[in-house]
Amino acid sequence: MTTIERRFDIDWLRVITIGLLLIYHIAIIFQPWAPFIGFIKSETSMESIWIPMSMLNIWRIPLLFFVSGMGVCFAMRKRSAIELLQERSIRILVPFLFGMFCVVPLHFLIWKNYYNQDLTYQANPSHLWFLGNIFAYVLILLPLFLYMKRNHFLIKSWLNKLFKTPFGLLVVTIPFVFESLLINPNPFEMYAMTLHGFILGFMAFFFGFVFILAGETLRRTLIKWKWLFLILAAGLYTVRLVVFQLQSPNYLMAIESNLWGFTVFGFAFQYLNKASKLLTYLSEAAYPVYIIHMVMLYGASYLILPLQMPAFLNFVIINLITFIGCFALYELVIKRSIILRPLFGLKINLKNKPALKLQT
Repeated sequence: MTTIERRFDIDWLRVITIGLLLIYHIAIIFQPWAPFIGFIKSETSMESIWIPMSMLNIWRIPLLFFVSGMGVCFAMRKRSAIELLQERSIRILVPFLFGMFCVVPLHFLIWKNYYNQDLTYQANPSHLWFLGNIFAYVLILLPLFLYMKRNHFLIKSWLNKLFKTPFGLLVVTIPFVFESLLINPNPFEMYAMTLHGFILGFMAFFFGFVFILAGETLRRTLIKWKWLFLILAAGLYTVRLVVFQLQSPNYLMAIESNLWGFTVFGFAFQYLNKASKLLTYLSEAAYPVYIIHMVMLYGASYLILPLQMPAFLNFVIINLITFIGCFALYELVIKRSIILRPLFGLKINLKNKPALKLQT
């Protein structure tokens, strides 16, 4: 594992996934059940927007863990085990703890004030829960990853045979199906701080590592069969929507989730492996923007929802305030502060060079 290949498509996937998560969280505000999971609720609902969100919901988090596992595979090409643990502690554990104790309580205070509750301090992982999971996965899987690194050529040869056809991807999908049957999550999309979310993320993280280890053979297979994966995923989603009113059996959701993931990888691997200045900027900004977006989202909801405008207009304005506010805070404060940069997962970079690359 000595050759270091720059993969812009993986960087793009990470940026796009985090962007979709922001939009997804904003959409929750306009659902009648929003307060039950700690979101401010709009008095005027937009339940129709949940149709596309429900398609996104079953693969958005697994995709994030796939991409995170890919990042570890890239990182291990030029780091020892100790160096990897040190780097992941600084880049994942520190922002997780800082966010849990110093950032998340802010949006909880906004929520409590909106609903006239006592303004008590509340530390909670909230939307940062997956950072804790990723750090745990690194600790648990590191011995196996080191073994795979030492036996890279032997394992890659086996993976090349396995993934030469799309049927090899059954090896990836079947464990997710078993997990859905054994854990029987209800609902399937409840990932945050659940056993289902931990195990599903663990498997996606592991297979993300395997996907990069497999190399060009898997990449070609995913590209070649991407339209088939898309047709199958869309078919299963249609069945879920029309036949099961979005609550199909868990094993079907597990299969659909993987098919959407394979589809996204296929299209990304073919079309997104291109460098750009925009990618360089967004790749660094994505992490801190995600950490702070809930504060901006709750603040925008607090200000805009009482104005009683049409729901769609509220949705657009809250999106604009959330995205513009997050990037403004990143650009004007976080990015330029030597103290804040490591707390938000950024390298201390005095020369102002691009700092956050998925595969480093």
